[in-house]
Amino acid sequence: MPYKIESQNINNQSKRQPIILVRGLQKTYYSDDVETPALQGVSFAAEKGDFISIMGPSGSGKSTLLHLLGFLDKPTGGEYIFEGKKIESYSDDELAHFRNKKLGFVFQAFNLLSKMTVLENVKMPLAYSDVPESKWDELATKAIEKVGLSHRINHEASKLSGGEKQRVAIARALVNEPSVIFADEPTGNLDSKSGTLVMDYIEKLHEEGTTIILITHETYTAQYGHSIIHLKDGLIENVEKVEEKHKKHDGFLK
Repeated sequence: MPYKIESQNINNQSKRQPIILVRGLQKTYYSDDVETPALQGVSFAAEKGDFISIMGPSGSGKSTLLHLLGFLDKPTGGEYIFEGKKIESYSDDELAHFRNKKLGFVFQAFNLLSKMTVLENVKMPLAYSDVPESKWDELATKAIEKVGLSHRINHEASKLSGGEKQRVAIARALVNEPSVIFADEPTGNLDSKSGTLVMDYIEKLHEEGTTIILITHETYTAQYGHSIIHLKDGLIENVEKVEEKHKKHDGFLK
């Protein structure tokens, strides 16, 4: 049976169908007739508005799990249901459209185009959406304002600090107003001060109702969530409920 992560929906709504439900999820990589199992039967459920952190040592399967949950790869076994529909029922084109509309991604390496401005980088996902081009600047500007970078809107990405680049990545992730944001080691390349700012913005998004799935190897970062899934050798070792979230004045530990 899937682990049920206790919902922390800020609106205290009644229990509903999970936004994410995985049962026995498996992923095996094949190379030269060698099988490498990355996930060996992961099951859990997350409701809309949850903030779930996923931790584990290198090789535990946490990045593989994020790729599967984000429709960036396909499982070799098990079942993945998103918003009540099995992922296998979508075509590749439908999954790409669904990923653009419903999901946002924040990666450790930022993945910005260095010669493009902040505004141009944040607008990029809209080019693959159904949003009319006449609305792109307005939506991107709004997302940039949310992460406190209006004063940098016309700066090239190459001219920004690491923390500013990650905040641009957050703005880009939320420009389509996704149902879920997946953050993969968002503070991994940042110092403590920048890491604090980035996690504060991610936490603010959660407080506004966005579902957050965070991948991290940092215990302190993981404790911004309400529940922590610990992975080991492609399996869930245990699920930890975070009893007390850190306060901003506690400081950020790397």
